[in-house]
Amino acid sequence: MVAMRHFFGLLIGLVTTAALLLGGGWAAVTTLARPVPGVDGAPVSSTDAKIWIALGVMAGIGLLLGLVIAGRVSPLAGFVPSMVLLAGTVIYALDARRAVSLLTETPTFHEALDTAPVGMSTLLASGVYAMIGVALFLPVLMPSRWAGRRSGEAEEYEEEAGEPSYY
Repeated sequence: MVAMRHFFGLLIGLVTTAALLLGGGWAAVTTLARPVPGVDGAPVSSTDAKIWIALGVMAGIGLLLGLVIAGRVSPLAGFVPSMVLLAGTVIYALDARRAVSLLTETPTFHEALDTAPVGMSTLLASGVYAMIGVALFLPVLMPSRWAGRRSGEAEEYEEEAGEPSYY
């Protein structure tokens, strides 16, 4: 059962990595390409649907990150994306041109994601990927995350309470 938990954690880690890189890159470039409302003569109200979709993608990625960091899922779910993000940051620190060249420049699954490499390079250069990578790596260091739950945890609590159970 423990092996399946870590297998599913690995799959969740791969999905999280894809969401962070492709979805986060697309959302970053989409929101940065728009003028800030109320600044530089831009209208105060934004009715562009793409900006709302990009903000929703960012919120969804934030929710996914929160669940991976705080949830009782295998630590592999946070280890895989943290290693990808931190390795990319180290490569960027050593040779920025090589790190940017590693980002995909060919069309991806959908034509809307073709702008994702621009956003990924922006997030990489600004250090956002480094911060997210460290945040995802910290739960990996906790030994309690690697051990699964004991099967009789709930029953032991009820027996110790000393109160009869009526169900």
